[in-house]
Amino acid sequence: MPAARLLDLTRLVSRLGRGALTGVDRVELAYLDHFIAGDAHQGLPLFGLVRTAWGHLLLDGRGAAGVAALAHGQQPLRRASGIARLLGRKDPLRAAAESTVRQLALRAAPDLALPVLLRHLPPGTVYFNTGHANLSARRLAALGRAGLRRAVLVHDVIPLDHPEYTRPGIPAVFARKMAAVADHADLVIHTTRDARQRTEAQLARLGRVPPGIVAPLGITLAPAAPVALPGFDPSRPWFIAIGTIEPRKNHAFLLDLWQTLASRLPPDRLPQLVIAGGRGWNNDAVFRRLDTRPPGVIEAQGLPDGALISLLQGARALLFPSFAEGFGLPPAEAAALGCPVIANPLPVLQEILGDYPVYLPVHDDYAWLETIMQAAVKPPEQAGHRWQPPDWGQHFNAVLNSI
Repeated sequence: MPAARLLDLTRLVSRLGRGALTGVDRVELAYLDHFIAGDAHQGLPLFGLVRTAWGHLLLDGRGAAGVAALAHGQQPLRRASGIARLLGRKDPLRAAAESTVRQLALRAAPDLALPVLLRHLPPGTVYFNTGHANLSARRLAALGRAGLRRAVLVHDVIPLDHPEYTRPGIPAVFARKMAAVADHADLVIHTTRDARQRTEAQLARLGRVPPGIVAPLGITLAPAAPVALPGFDPSRPWFIAIGTIEPRKNHAFLLDLWQTLASRLPPDRLPQLVIAGGRGWNNDAVFRRLDTRPPGVIEAQGLPDGALISLLQGARALLFPSFAEGFGLPPAEAAALGCPVIANPLPVLQEILGDYPVYLPVHDDYAWLETIMQAAVKPPEQAGHRWQPPDWGQHFNAVLNSI
C-alpha cells in the first residue's frame, strides 16, 4: 500500500510573499502540487512540516493545500500575530508567512518536541525534503527514530565545490547539512548524472554515500502573459538572461559584452538585454553597474512567470554564461519553448539539452559578440521541432518507486 507523505515546506513558507519563486522554490511547490493531487485522487495521506521561529508546525492535507494556495498567489498573507512580530522583527514578511501558516496547522510544538508531532503520522510515512532547508542531523535522526524513511533531493553541492560563489559562512553551514544527509538519508534524489557524481563525491568525503537515483526535473510552463516592463521596447530585438544576480551566474560578462556592443553600434541598432532576476549577494560591482542603467540593458526584478514566458517566446536567445549549475532550469524552459540558447558549455547542460544550445566558452568574448550580433540582425530560423523536456510524471515515478 502506498505510504503517507510528509513534505518539508520550510523553504517554500520562507519565500511566501517575496515575489517570483526561485528554481528551488518551484521544485518544492511542484512536489506539493503533485502530492495534493495524489491525496485527492488516490486517497494518499499528505502532511506538511514547517520549522518556524517558535518551533515546528504539522499540517494535514488541508493545511498543505492552504500553503499551495498561498504560494500560487491565490490567497494573501495575514498580518503577523503579536508573538510572530516579536520573534520575526528582523524579517516582518517571514513573520507574516509563518503566522499565516500557523493558522493552517494541525498541531504545533517547540523545536525539541518534534518527536511528539511525529507520533501523529501513520506508520510507514515517508519524509521528503526538496529545498535544502530544515536539514540537520538532529531532525533527520528524530525522523528515523519515529520510523520514517527519509528522501532528500540535493539540487547541487556548489557551495562545497565552488565556495567562492557563495556568501561568507554558507559553505560551512551547507557542509553540516550534507553531513546530515550522508549520515541519515535513506534516499538521495539527484536531478542529473553530473550532479549525482559531484554530490556523491562530497558525501563520500563526509563519511557515507546513501542510495541514490537520478530523476530529471519536470518542466512546467506557465501561460504567456503581457509584459509590463519600463524601458522595454517590444519592436526592437532583445536577448534575455534569467537568474538571481549573483557571481556564479556571470552577469558581469554580459554587461561587458553590452558595453562593447554599445561602443560599436548606434543606439537604434543596439539590441536589448533583459536581465530578469532579483539581486543576490557578493555582487556589489555588478549592482553599481546596473544602477548606472547601461545602454540597452534592462533590469527586471520580480517578473511573474507568464511575463517571462512571453519574453522567452520573443527573444533572439536566452544567454546563459553561468559558471556552475546543478540542473539549469532557465535554458531548459527556453528550449522547451523553442527559444534559442547560447550557453557556457557546462557538462550538466550538455547532459540535459544535448546539442540544442549554441555552446560558447565564456573566455571567448569574440565568439559571443559575433553570435549575438548575427542573431540581432537576422532572427534564427525556427527549428522543425523543439527540445522534448522531461516531465514531472517521469520524475515522480522514479522517485516514488525508489523509496
